[in-house]
Parts: sequence; C-alpha cells; structure tokens
Amino acid sequence: MEDPMYSLQDVIRCDLCETPLPPKHCDICHIHLCEACVWKHRSDQSKDHYIVPFKLRGITPKCTKHFTEVCTQFCTTCNIQVCPLCVVSSEHEQYFEMDILKWFEHKRERMQEELQDLEKSIYPRYQEAATNIPVQRADVNKRSQKLTTALDKQGEALHTEINTIIQGMKSDIDDMDAQHKAAIDQQEVAINHTIPEITQAILDLKRLLDTSDVCLVSEYTSRTEEFMNLPAQFQVTLPTFTPQQINREQIHQQIGSLSEQAITFFLDEPLILTDIQTEYKYGLESVTCLSDSELWTCGIDDNILRLYNLQGELLRSVQTKSRHYSYNIAVIRSGDLVYTDAGDRSINLVIGTQIQTLIRLRGWTPRGLCSTSSGDLLVTMTSDDWKQTKVVRYSGSTEKQCIQWDDQGKPLYSSSHYNYIKYLSENRNSDICVTDCDAGAVLVVSAAGKLRFRYTGPPSTPRESFRPYRITTDSQANILKSDFDHHRIHVMNKDGLFLRYIHNCGLKNPRGLCVDSRDNLFVADWKTRKVKKLQCYK
Repeated sequence: MEDPMYSLQDVIRCDLCETPLPPKHCDICHIHLCEACVWKHRSDQSKDHYIVPFKLRGITPKCTKHFTEVCTQFCTTCNIQVCPLCVVSSEHEQYFEMDILKWFEHKRERMQEELQDLEKSIYPRYQEAATNIPVQRADVNKRSQKLTTALDKQGEALHTEINTIIQGMKSDIDDMDAQHKAAIDQQEVAINHTIPEITQAILDLKRLLDTSDVCLVSEYTSRTEEFMNLPAQFQVTLPTFTPQQINREQIHQQIGSLSEQAITFFLDEPLILTDIQTEYKYGLESVTCLSDSELWTCGIDDNILRLYNLQGELLRSVQTKSRHYSYNIAVIRSGDLVYTDAGDRSINLVIGTQIQTLIRLRGWTPRGLCSTSSGDLLVTMTSDDWKQTKVVRYSGSTEKQCIQWDDQGKPLYSSSHYNYIKYLSENRNSDICVTDCDAGAVLVVSAAGKLRFRYTGPPSTPRESFRPYRITTDSQANILKSDFDHHRIHVMNKDGLFLRYIHNCGLKNPRGLCVDSRDNLFVADWKTRKVKKLQCYK
C-alpha cells in the first residue's frame, strides 16, 4: 500500500510550517513535524510530547490502566508497554524500562539478525537435511543389501562346504561298497571254481563204490577235508553313520555374527560435564585421552606437556627435549605419549618422565600425528621450503607408506605462505582424515591413500569462512573438526555428509579434540585455556 506521505494527490506537510514530507511525528499530539519545527513543538511545556520518525507514528498506544496517558516506555521485565505513571508506580519501579522507540529499534535489529540467520544459515541447513533424507533412506537400503549379499555369500560358502563334505562321505561309501563287492566277486569265483571239482569227486566216489577193482580203490585219496572250508571266506565290519546333533549355536558361529544396530541421537545442546582450567597462559593447543579419567595437554606458550585428571589436578609435567612446544600429541596402544617436536624435527616417545627419540627427519618437519588401530603412527610433515606437505605412516621408526599425490600426480594437500599445520585422525573404517586449513577443506583418503572426498563445509557456509584446525573421530565413524574462527565444531559422517554443529557451550576458539571410550568429546579451548568435556549424544 502506498504511504500517504508520498501520495501525489495528498502530500503530507508539517502542521506548523507547511513544509512537505515532514520526517517526524509527535505521537502524543498527533501532528506532523519537520526537523526545524521539532524544537519549537517541544518548547510548549504545557503538555508532554513524544517525537518519533514519521513511519513509526502510532507506536505509542493508550495505557490500559491510565487511560489519559500514552505508553512511551517498555518494561523489559514484564514485557509490556507502560506509561510514565506506570513507571513510577510500585508495580514497575524495581524493574528496568527502556524508551519504547529505542526498544522497538533494538527489537527490530534483533529480528533482522534472526531473519538473516534463518534465511542464510538455518533454513539452508534444514533444506540440506531434507535433501539428504532420501539419500539416507537409500543408504539404508544399500547397507541392508550389502549385509544380505554378505550373508548369502557366507550361506553359499557353507552350503558348498557341507555339500563337499557330504559328497566326500558318499564317495567313501562308494569305495567301501566297491571293496565289499570285489571281495564277494572273489569269493564267487573261488566257489564256482570248486563246485565242478566237488561234483567230479562225487562221481569218482560213486564209481569206486560200484567197482571191485582193488587197485583203483587203493589209489583213492580223500578230498573231503579240502572241501570242508568254503574258499575265499571273509568277514566285513559294515560302516555305520552316526549323525551329530545339530548345534544351532555352533552353526551360528560358523556363519558369523551380525552386530547390533545402534541409533544414537545428538543432544540439542551438548552438556558440559567437566571444565578443567589448565596452567597455560597464552593458548591451549592439544588434548588427548590417556584414559576416560586422565588426559594429556600441550600449549603454545611453553615447552611443557601436562597430564591432568578430570578434577583438574596436575598429575605430571614433562619438558620437551628441544624446549620447543609440541604441535601435536597422541597416546599409543602401550599407553605412552608421543609428540612431534619442530625444534629438532623429531617424533618422541614419553615413558614416565623420560623422553626417547623415535624418529628424526631431514629436510622435513613433523607437525600433526595420530596413533592408528594397528599400532602405526601417521604423521603430517612439511618440507623445509614449506612447498610440500605429505602424510607418512610409520611402524616403529620404519616408514611404511607416503601419501602426497592424487591419481593425476597433483598434490593432495595445499601449500601457501601461511601453511597452516595439517592435523589428522584415523577413522574407524581406516580412512585417513586431514584438515587443510589453507584450502578450507578436510581431505579424506582411504587406507591406501586414494582420495575419497573433500569436505569444504555445509552449502550454507561460504568456503572462505571455513578454516578447520584439529580433528578427531568417534565410535560412529563420525568426523569432528574444530572451526576456530566461528567457535564451533563441525560433525559429518564417514562419507562427508554434514550432520550438525556443536556450539552453544561456551567455546572460545576451539583447537584440540579427542573422544573417550564413551564418545564424550574433549575440547581444548584456545582462548580460555580450558579443556571442556562435552556429552553430545543421548
């Protein structure tokens, strides 16, 4: 609707001097005023005045208690408009009042900020989440099909094995039958060979019994003893089959196990379980869990590694060898601490309070490191000229793998004159996740070093504003990385799908991250030099 002030048919004028298009209005006297007449109008002290911009005329309603008064104040405690008589009344004298125009403008500013947040940040995130719902459903079907295929494959393998065993046993039965039949055939041949002889012996005896020839009778030799035992006699122990009782549990063990599905939900706001104030003065860099109740830390202001319990008690302090602060720390499978030392280009092992150098580099400086599930160490390092970055896998002090180039022979990791340190973590699926702050990205490669994806922040986040620092992973294979500039932590799944932010818990420039066995998140807060233990899942 067109503002009557600017209507060509009815131009609004100052009620005192007829100046067109007056910018002010007295909301008590209900007259329009130009700038020059505002002072003149206020000089009439016989009654109250309340000057507002012309577009906000009518902002002061009549008081519902004092009908002759208008509301020029706003009680922020009661959240209602009040008149001057209300302000001095006992009902509001203890409360805080604001000029209604200032309150209105302040409220509009906050509403404008909320509108911007809704339009540019929150709504795009919901759109992205809604877009990802079909993807998640499709992933469920894919995973289910993958599991079903694996079960079918295992079932086929077991069926094949069972059929092979049964067929082998049937073949054994056939062999035993053949042996038995061969013995019977041998007996048959011998019997058939003897029967004519017995028949001839019977005829010979009958003939002799009919003769009186003494010579023939005297030559007779008995063969009865010879024929008493049947030829080729044998005894057979026939095979038997004793079926084993079918044991369902053993069969289940042979097939394998299907792990239980666990659906965990993020808390709307993380719970702060512990807040540990460290002794660092200028900045807290790293944190890593020794156990669920103890954690190692390192800071930028000194060369001391410190071990704290959850009560904030300092248990141990270890000074680095080169008296240079450590860029990164990690606990290995033995429970000992390892750290990178840029001062002497070394990777060191801390046993108790003693330090043992594991690896010393030439031409390269170690930066970030993590311990893997297999017991290896993964280390990010930069060349002396700061032009190259690579990830190296060590078994003990032996180099096993180098990850530096993509399939086209181009560098995986960026370099610049800033050359922020690349930190890394091994995920539960053996992926290697590296923060590349220079490139504004998280790079995830497979265990073989093949690039899987780059994460540059949610679509609602401008790329240049995403500068990831430290990184960790949890038991769900989610990837968590600290967003130092925006005081929050990004959470994405193992395939790079943004899940949520962790914020609203007093973070001030978060740096180091780690999780314990229950997926509680520990955050090394740079500005406050505190370690916060957060519960993020229900």
